[in-house]
Amino acid sequence: MNNNKKQSVYDVIISGAGPVGLFLSCELALTKCSVLILEKADNPHSPLKQLPFGIRGLSAPTIETLYRRGLLNELEIHKRLKNPHITSTPIQGPQPQRQGGHFAGIPFYDGNIDTLQWRYRLPSSTDTSLISEMAELEAVLSRQAEALEVEIKRGHAVTGFHQTEEGVTVQSGDQSFKGKWLVGCDGSRSVVRKAGGFEFAGTEPEFTGYSTLVDIADPEKLSPGRNVTPTGMYLQSQPGYVIIQDFDGGAFHNSGKPITLEHVQEVLRRISSTDVIINALHIATTWTDRARQATTYRNGRILLAGDAAHIHAPLGGQGLNLGLGDAMNLGWKLAATIHNIAPSGLLDSYHTERHPIGVQVLDWSRAQVAIMKPDPHARALNAIIRDLMNTRDGATYFAGRVWGVFTHYNLGGDHPLVGQSVPNFEFEDGTKIGELMHDGQGILLDFDMNASLETLASEYSDRMKYVSGRTKEQFGLSAVLIRPDGIIAWVSESEPNGESIRQAVALWFAR
Repeated sequence: MNNNKKQSVYDVIISGAGPVGLFLSCELALTKCSVLILEKADNPHSPLKQLPFGIRGLSAPTIETLYRRGLLNELEIHKRLKNPHITSTPIQGPQPQRQGGHFAGIPFYDGNIDTLQWRYRLPSSTDTSLISEMAELEAVLSRQAEALEVEIKRGHAVTGFHQTEEGVTVQSGDQSFKGKWLVGCDGSRSVVRKAGGFEFAGTEPEFTGYSTLVDIADPEKLSPGRNVTPTGMYLQSQPGYVIIQDFDGGAFHNSGKPITLEHVQEVLRRISSTDVIINALHIATTWTDRARQATTYRNGRILLAGDAAHIHAPLGGQGLNLGLGDAMNLGWKLAATIHNIAPSGLLDSYHTERHPIGVQVLDWSRAQVAIMKPDPHARALNAIIRDLMNTRDGATYFAGRVWGVFTHYNLGGDHPLVGQSVPNFEFEDGTKIGELMHDGQGILLDFDMNASLETLASEYSDRMKYVSGRTKEQFGLSAVLIRPDGIIAWVSESEPNGESIRQAVALWFAR
């Protein structure tokens, strides 16, 4: 990190050096914004971020995001880690099928997914899901942030701030820092959210979840894998790694009581209906399915992203993906605002676009909890959902939701690709469109080498580049306008209308 850098006023101060804060800092620094990250922890290495606690499933939008910034190849764990979702219980046929994911613990399988229904995912597309871990992802993003001269101060918790029309003064203990903008990426207990007066609306928890690393004297008494019981759920995966869900309304998590060996053993015995013995408790943490979301993601010069903006049960690992999507959406918009090249309302579109995505994920989480409850009504719903997921269309739908394939923004326009992630078009020389997005600029992609489009792009050369050429698949399009976050803002299926493309460019890239 660049500790020698002196900055009287930073363009952006970010609270929190987790993956969301780090990635946002990279997006801002890519456009030459000066960024300071204040992180309360002295040491970025935590046992809870290591395998198996730190395992996360990266969804399609996250994988595309890392690919488009040249960071995907730096992730190594998915290349060597045996997928923990291998099952020996096939839905059909004699051979085991690979589990692609789950909904409320109900698995769906790769062999049942009809990817042809996702017509805009090309053979050149990145994977729909990958396994990584928090420590690895943070290491990759930290290196990128440091390379882009982001200043990271660890052991500096944000303790307060004051904003004016011109900027924000941020307090960290007896030190203060000045910035034009402050972004809270400081997690579910966000100081920035609380001090910023954001309303955090939602629902209270149904259960206390436990993630533990234990020594079990008699592990054979516990069934492997995920087990739904009349009193809750437990999962035994890697040796000694046990997850428990106790439907106590979140009482223990909210009690503030220490997590002792005796308590974990009592809960595990009750949930598993065994007399299993725990010899040692190495690591334990609790969590709940509390689902809350900030009613607005912006208050003046204060913005929220990641868990600071929304929290929910970590079922299916969608929280990390949701937060990184926030950062990708916010970064270029905030940068354009700082550089005074943003059209009117661009920064406000961060909330307009991302808040509905958060609503969907929170409801997805609530729906899973609703069919995991240990009662007859939930068991009846669970059985119906299981039947649906064992069909080809059902598995395809659930996979599309879990992997984020259906993620899109309502940007208007008649073509279904508007508001969608740009397909990874492959040119005749083998180059792919995602490989041309490392610099974080927008792209005017011209399949027909139209001189007027090249001229238009040249007028915005500081924020957009012109790319032309034929690709292996074009979906009947003649031209595409791609935002810096990889979202399609405009398409043409014939000779481009000059007024139409100029209006689209002005909407997202106005001078």
